[in-house]
Amino acid sequence: MKNRKKALVVFSGGQDSTTCLLYALNHYQEAEAISFDYGQRHKKELECAKAIADKLSVKHTILNLDELNRLAPNSLTRDDIPVDKEAPEEGTPNSFVEGRNLLFLTYAAIYAKTHGITDILTGVSQSDFSGYPDCRDIFIKSLNTTLNLAMDYEFDIITPLMWIDKEATWALADELGGFEIVRDMTLTCYNGIIGEGCGDCPACKLRKRGYDSYVAKKIDLHR
Repeated sequence: MKNRKKALVVFSGGQDSTTCLLYALNHYQEAEAISFDYGQRHKKELECAKAIADKLSVKHTILNLDELNRLAPNSLTRDDIPVDKEAPEEGTPNSFVEGRNLLFLTYAAIYAKTHGITDILTGVSQSDFSGYPDCRDIFIKSLNTTLNLAMDYEFDIITPLMWIDKEATWALADELGGFEIVRDMTLTCYNGIIGEGCGDCPACKLRKRGYDSYVAKKIDLHR
């Protein structure tokens, strides 16, 4: 039986997916979170996801996809590959994990159908596009159609952050009542440092730029 009162959130324990989990909790009667162990370098990612899910009293499932690490080595799964500090002039950053969102959403869809859930939320964003082709709106729409056909089921892949930047993502987390959770408990940093992160990797720079801009505007509004 399909249930549009319930959502499944693809959940990494990072800023974007945590904001999506907060969004789901505010827009659905019930939400679940699903995470993936794909051999990522920083297991703290899964620890953060569990801690946040526990704090929000959300059912949390972790699936093992560690073959992805063997098939697609990159800087997020290999200690011997340093993270690109800047996007390359051509191609994708070495932090791009080939096929990751494709696999995550496919496995999430299988879980969703077997649990009577149609709505799947993911935190991909084309506005803060980092050269990852599987964060594009056209990919999400294409996969949504493919999953519907493959399983003969009316999935709806929802992307609350698709057209907003990091400043607006901070604003949304604040509006949803989870600003401190996102600020203090999430792991966005490619070097595995919770909260503010290392400040040097591309993910940290993007996060801080959005944070500083949002906080500055919020202070101005209260003057």
